[in-house]
Amino acid sequence: MHEISLVRNIFRTLEQEFDPGELARLEGIDLKVGKLSNVEPLLMQSAFEAVVEDDGRYRHVSLNITVLPVKIKCEECGDICEVHNYVFKCSNGHPTRNLIQGTELLIERVHFADP
Repeated sequence: MHEISLVRNIFRTLEQEFDPGELARLEGIDLKVGKLSNVEPLLMQSAFEAVVEDDGRYRHVSLNITVLPVKIKCEECGDICEVHNYVFKCSNGHPTRNLIQGTELLIERVHFADP
């Protein structure tokens, strides 16, 4: 399950960005996960729970996941629309491969308790 390594990488990233005092006040992590990111939100949540159980420093931290739909921008008409059933056509019927959303795995926000 690659979600375990993704969760560990999230914590490594936060450890590089914040000092230990700030990390001690960490309460929550908000992620944005695109539908084409190859990350299953339920598995990510389970992996997160396993990692925080194993590493006692983060047992009080919660994970919130927002799933982003796949969006394209048509090169012909400029239309931006959501992809449904993996049909990569704009609302005017033009086929396109110009993805503008849906492959993300982003730390959107972190929440800290007041000092």
